[in-house]
Amino acid sequence: MTIDLRFEHHREPIGIGEPRPRLSWTVRNDRPGWLQHGYDVEIRDAEGKVVSATGRSESVLVPWPGDDLSSRERRDVRVRVRGQDGRTSEWSEWNSVEAGLLDAEQWQAGAAAPPTELVGAPDGPATMLRRGFAVRGPVERARLYVTGHGLYEVEINGHVVGDDVLAPGWSTYDHRLRYRTHDVTALLSEGDNAIGAMLADGWYRGRVGFRDGRVETYGSRTALIAQLEVGYADGSTDVVTTDGSWRCARGPILAASLYDGEKHDARLMPAGWSSAGFDDSSWLPADVVDHDPGLLVAPTGPPVRRVETLRPVEVIQGPGGETILDFGQNISGRLRIRVEGPAGHTVTLRHAEVLENGVLSRRPLRNAAAQDEYTLAGGAAEEWEPRFTMHGFRYAELIDWPGELGPDSVQAVVCHTDMRRTGWFTCSDPQLQRLHDNVVWSMRGNFVDLPTDCPQRDERLGWTGDIQVFAPTASFLYDCAGTLGSWLADLAADQDESGMVPYYIPWVDLGFPANPAAAWGDAAVIVPWVLYERYGDLGVLEAQYDSMKGWVDHIAGIAGDDHLWDEGFQFGDWLDPAAPPDRPSKARTDAYLIATAYHAWTAQVLADTARLLGRSGDAEKYGELAAQVRAAFRREYVSPSGRLVSDSQTAYALALHLDLAETPEQRARQGRRLAELVEADDYRIATGFVGTPLVCAALASVGEYDTAYRLLTQRECPSWLYPVTMGATTIWERWDSLLPDGSVNPGEMTSFNHYALGAVADFLHGTLAGLAPAAPGYRRIRVAPRPGAGLTHASAEHDTPYGPAAVAWSRSGGNLTVTVSVPPGTTAEVSLPSGEPVEVGAGMHTFTAPYRDPADDSVA
Repeated sequence: MTIDLRFEHHREPIGIGEPRPRLSWTVRNDRPGWLQHGYDVEIRDAEGKVVSATGRSESVLVPWPGDDLSSRERRDVRVRVRGQDGRTSEWSEWNSVEAGLLDAEQWQAGAAAPPTELVGAPDGPATMLRRGFAVRGPVERARLYVTGHGLYEVEINGHVVGDDVLAPGWSTYDHRLRYRTHDVTALLSEGDNAIGAMLADGWYRGRVGFRDGRVETYGSRTALIAQLEVGYADGSTDVVTTDGSWRCARGPILAASLYDGEKHDARLMPAGWSSAGFDDSSWLPADVVDHDPGLLVAPTGPPVRRVETLRPVEVIQGPGGETILDFGQNISGRLRIRVEGPAGHTVTLRHAEVLENGVLSRRPLRNAAAQDEYTLAGGAAEEWEPRFTMHGFRYAELIDWPGELGPDSVQAVVCHTDMRRTGWFTCSDPQLQRLHDNVVWSMRGNFVDLPTDCPQRDERLGWTGDIQVFAPTASFLYDCAGTLGSWLADLAADQDESGMVPYYIPWVDLGFPANPAAAWGDAAVIVPWVLYERYGDLGVLEAQYDSMKGWVDHIAGIAGDDHLWDEGFQFGDWLDPAAPPDRPSKARTDAYLIATAYHAWTAQVLADTARLLGRSGDAEKYGELAAQVRAAFRREYVSPSGRLVSDSQTAYALALHLDLAETPEQRARQGRRLAELVEADDYRIATGFVGTPLVCAALASVGEYDTAYRLLTQRECPSWLYPVTMGATTIWERWDSLLPDGSVNPGEMTSFNHYALGAVADFLHGTLAGLAPAAPGYRRIRVAPRPGAGLTHASAEHDTPYGPAAVAWSRSGGNLTVTVSVPPGTTAEVSLPSGEPVEVGAGMHTFTAPYRDPADDSVA
């Protein structure tokens, strides 16, 4: 038996911000039906003192049993467990957790800003900062606590510190600025040392947003905030901080823009600039500008990192002689080049998601140039990758490449938040499999520190509606609890006093008002609830409760005494395929029907949350509100037979998902009508952002599995598989982002990497393969595969908070065989298409039952 221990949602528990980090552990053993009946925890401090605690069946996000961690404190923790059989495991390995700087008073660092004469226009040149320092003796421990106003990359003695990309990421800087903690002990040596940093505008000062965007959103001066603490073997400590002693200069980066790209002149790179002995006498002193240490917070999730590299799968010659590289996959990232040529020669790299007429289609980028330039220093082969930009692309055009291209000349570097993969799906249909792969890649491309809408054009904003519909799928595919928890903290910070939630988070004023919008602002309530359901994290509900309540109260005020949300702007069923290219909100479904349904949804979730948190008064109040809104919805939008005034797929999917019918007969009628509409549309999709995540599951909930699968596997446009037939490697923003003739949709808003419509993957996991939580955090698991679509096999695996769970089914000879893996400490309810559900415990289980797929009849 082995035990893996974790702290909160951290992958690397160094520099954490929680003084009482909750503990989680998974147990691996081969004992059938094993359940935990007890545990022992030991916490050891630096002096070797051990504190012990015991408990019973809990193993996920168990409250910290010791004294609070203090700033910088490191403790070791181990656990052992006892099963229901009375047998006790061996102790786990000791696992270390270390606090960051938990109090603002612990920060001594100022904000070192390049002098104004070095600062160009926004998205202009990056600056370099450095200082030397002495190390007095043998170093026992060294930590660098660092963040910035802008993007930074730090070096010590010529070595880059950490492997973060686009640090410190994007948060609501005027409320929360995240810092990172790095163990830099190995980078220091006795005697003279040096620390340096490159600093660019990034989200802080650079252009952000669509159209003309906005610059200097958070300030007009970039700055580095760094505190290097050197602990010696004799117990003494030196602290090196950013202050006026740092020296500044411009460097090789002539321009750095998240949208437009980076320009780098390697001839201007000063050799040894971040090493001891470098002569910085000609550099200018840094200014010390104001910053509020009270805004500095430790991260709750991992940073953006280089996750993978791709080589070109094809070199294409364009019609005008262009050299175009196809990397075979649409990604977020940038290029890494290895090039040799004369000094002063410039290579230009242009990026795009698709080709049109044999060349890069750059119109969908709108006002993002997505172009990098590298000027060679000359001499030996040079390797370069941009530092402070990011592009969404599959294709890259090389302009003025000197010499021949070699197999390692150009690589695509995939960059995104370094989340742990937790979910997988396979099936026998290659196109359906490709659809799921596309969902995964779209999540990867759009989790670049925060959940964005797209990674390529002049936008890349944290749209609330996108993550609201995609959160269940995201939480299956990756451990995104820490990442989304941080984003929700930003949401609460950007929420105004009335409770109104902006359209995207962090909020940037781009010149239009932020009004409350259903399905968008409702992310304030639904996303925390999804995290509770998928991770068993009651803490996120506690942390977000005031935000959740503020939103529901705000909408209740708008709805008034009749409880109908029927005024103001709405996105509605955004990007309904019937909507004109230039009017994506002009959908078939009444936008106020959607709004009122969401009001009922979030009021009920808030009531359930209040009950879980022991707030009985609120539970009763919002439970009554939810009932009143449901009743208002029925009066306004539901006929006595159950028909809806908006006779659309989205309307019925939403009503079924939220169980808004008053009687079983009404619900049955709504289910039949939804199936009739799908059939009338020739099993083509007729939903936008709101209906798409729900329509297949809604059909399945009323037994219309065959209709759901015919809709799912439709290959004509609009459908989920149409983009696959057109060669898509990510989920498109529009159902027809690429038209059948290969031309790009004429709409201004046309992205080829948008995860929202990929939210159907949760149906693949939970219904087609049949793996879903039956209790928060998968403490109980529902295994209910519903084969169909002519598939001969499918499987899903998810690394739950208790360990890996899996279901795989195959059919042959008129029989269905289902294999289930249940992790230790949990139970599963297994429901086959025929037969009564059965309860099983931990271990491997196999079931066989007769089965006939209706799709086989249509094929025959």
